[in-house]
Amino acid sequence: MRDLVVLVADKNMQFALRGALGRPDAMGIRAIDHEFRTHIGRDGGVRTTGVELLLRDRGRFARALLVFDLEGSGARPDQTAEDLERVLDQELLAQWGPHAKAIVIAPEVDIWLWGADNALREALRWPLEGSIRSWLHERGFVCDANGKPERPKEALEAMVRIHRQPRSSALYEKITSRISLQRCTDPAFVRLRAALQHWFPAADR
Repeated sequence: MRDLVVLVADKNMQFALRGALGRPDAMGIRAIDHEFRTHIGRDGGVRTTGVELLLRDRGRFARALLVFDLEGSGARPDQTAEDLERVLDQELLAQWGPHAKAIVIAPEVDIWLWGADNALREALRWPLEGSIRSWLHERGFVCDANGKPERPKEALEAMVRIHRQPRSSALYEKITSRISLQRCTDPAFVRLRAALQHWFPAADR
């Protein structure tokens, strides 16, 4: 039986996670044998039919993750990412026991790309001097206390246009292959890392 199946909403999310899972030491886990599934219905499809789709893999994989963005998922305005996770975790529990987890990212997976300026500079081949965050601020982007833009996808799009680099799925993997995963404080990523560490502890733990 293989270790892990991951159902995601799109290729950007798949490549971001592939970059992270390809660094087991940085994630605090052992190397795992994993496979991705991409839902044709994107975030809304994962939310509404993801649990059902994952059931097909119950006999082939020991663990399962269901991952999508809160934005674009069709969730009610009053539902938080944590609210949705609790609902889906209960549905997964009925089929997988404690061996599956939903991860809902608020607002979207692009928030995971916003690590230190140095890592972003390297991944994006950033051509300008000065702080990336200062550059964004000058263009009207608002960042939270951790320096992450409130509109992470739009901020990334503004940056890649500087040197006509496309916002491709490969770029997501390139960035998550370089940024610090141990210092990432995004709540959804913290929940993801905790689940993986529980399921696949590093050999020296």
